[in-house]
Amino acid sequence: MSTVDQEIKLLRKELQEHNYRYYVLDEPRISDFEFDMKLKRLQALEAEHPEYYDPTSPTLRVGGTVTKNFNTVRHETQMYSLDNSYSLEELLEWEQRIQRILGQVELSFTCELKYDGASISLTYEDNVLQQALTRGDGIQGDDITTNVRTIRSVPLKLKQPFPGRFEFRGEIILPLKGFDKMNEQRLANGEDLYMNPRNTASGSLKLQDSSLVAERPLDCLIYGVAGAVMPLSTQGAILEKARDLGFKVPNTARVCQTMQEVLEFLEYWDDHRHELPYETDGVVVKVNELRFQEELGYTSKAPRWAIAYKFKSEQALTRLRFISYQVGRTGAITPVANLEPVLLAGTTVKRASLHNADQIARLDVREGDMVYVEKGGEIIPKITAVDLSQRPVLSQPTHYITQCPECHTPLVREAGEAQHFCPNDTGCPPQITGRIQHFISRKAMDIDGLGSETVELLFQQGLIRNYADLYILTPAELLPLDRMAEKSVNNLLEGIEASRKVPFEKVLFALGIRFVGETVARKLAKSFGSIEALMAARVEDLVQVDEIGERIAQSVVGFFEDPVKRELVSRLRSYGLRFELEPEQLLTGSELLKGKTFVVSGVFSGLSREELKKRIEDNGGKVAASVSSKTSYLVAGDKMGPSKREKAEKLGVPIISEDEFLALLG
Repeated sequence: MSTVDQEIKLLRKELQEHNYRYYVLDEPRISDFEFDMKLKRLQALEAEHPEYYDPTSPTLRVGGTVTKNFNTVRHETQMYSLDNSYSLEELLEWEQRIQRILGQVELSFTCELKYDGASISLTYEDNVLQQALTRGDGIQGDDITTNVRTIRSVPLKLKQPFPGRFEFRGEIILPLKGFDKMNEQRLANGEDLYMNPRNTASGSLKLQDSSLVAERPLDCLIYGVAGAVMPLSTQGAILEKARDLGFKVPNTARVCQTMQEVLEFLEYWDDHRHELPYETDGVVVKVNELRFQEELGYTSKAPRWAIAYKFKSEQALTRLRFISYQVGRTGAITPVANLEPVLLAGTTVKRASLHNADQIARLDVREGDMVYVEKGGEIIPKITAVDLSQRPVLSQPTHYITQCPECHTPLVREAGEAQHFCPNDTGCPPQITGRIQHFISRKAMDIDGLGSETVELLFQQGLIRNYADLYILTPAELLPLDRMAEKSVNNLLEGIEASRKVPFEKVLFALGIRFVGETVARKLAKSFGSIEALMAARVEDLVQVDEIGERIAQSVVGFFEDPVKRELVSRLRSYGLRFELEPEQLLTGSELLKGKTFVVSGVFSGLSREELKKRIEDNGGKVAASVSSKTSYLVAGDKMGPSKREKAEKLGVPIISEDEFLALLG
């Protein structure tokens, strides 16, 4: 090894250690000047000797790469959201639910503060950072690796050997001290101030110039790992391991042996959260034992073994100036309170939802009232009460509108529905443009070059009346429009052309069938395989699909019974959109297990628990969390909870091994 090579390696090791002590441990051992001198020396040596290039060098954190478009990448392991609770009663109900599933076992819980930032997934392979993705929709996220590499508390290389490929999950935050410093600088420059740390952190991750990201005091706090097989048995051990590997893991987390200890943790941090160096809006409570986490599993959106307890929201008092009414793409009418601007939880609030006529009547809220506003989950503003002592003398009760504010069609309200609806779905402008905006959205057809304002412009100019019209737009029609130069027109038409390759399940979601979200669209596409089969399905056929109830089934049937909707589907087919699963998708499944319900419990040697569940669903079966009289088989692995076996034996449910399950599939 040459002298230069030795010096480069020594400097890298030194700087990585100082970096870790400064940004992770907050225990610097050298001055900023000394650190900068060592860094400059390393930069000079690396420039003179490019043969010693190392992607994990501390010199590569300064940024400078420009990213025009952030590619969308599928998560190797889904990033779930969390169910929320707002009261101690809801938390105790959650504990009772998981005990019913597990069978009254001895549980411990890990309590961690819920960091208020942007969720991130960091993929490492053989100790080196490979990729950083935003959460996105949980299934896929944006590749922001270049920007995340500039964050000093994200190790480019782990401190200890940890072979394999795995994803660490965490939150990118902007500490309050750094946020205040950024705003001081903006104030000195005469610029508008940033409103809150959370949005500023999230926005920073999508800056195109990584050198600008490097200038921002972003931090990364880790709370979990996915996709890794580790010799660890608890969530608490995962946090300790992450800390040993060089990640920043706040020392506020606590393992609680009883729910009483959990409640004490919540009470303490509800009082002391404002002493923290970063914002937090609650506590995440997790079942500590990983084997119980596996047994509890997930719903379609959230883990059953974790719940977020939200602290009570901040409130503000302001005047309600007037009530307006918005029309959504489904025709739903939403009353909106227009307020005198008020600062609430770091943002200026001017509008708040009043939800529906029943909510207005319950609160007896009136124009001119002084009202209490809070953020539901500290995100969406809502009115919670009226200060009757300040009500104007001539105040008049609020009378809910009877006609659509846009097309003046009489509103309807069906039995059991909370909202009023405008039934004029083919002639009400906000419904028409709303459906088109939903169709082009990222989770649906994801048409680049086409945004909400452009949709409004095209509709106003009479160029589109529905989403099928997008596929017959021409350059000659678009070029004369405002803000539509040749490049914009080309981008728009290229985006429309690319959307013809979007898979069937996304096209189905894009159609905007009421109650059919992303998850339901995937299930329907997989169950029926093509639009023809789905259009021919009856209500009784649809409710046989897992998680499809009567209301969704009736909505789907009603949609395809409408001649206008059928004509739209026919046009979209003729334009080349995909209305059936690809052959390779069809080959991955069968109907072998149709009508059968499985419970999977324990640890398996050949397949993981999630792989077993996927095999069941791919072959037409249903996976349940607990054993009941409707269970067809209990698939049992090692360390299975005794309560499940006892219940299966009591009910006469067949208990089969992993090998016996695979034999069912032939």
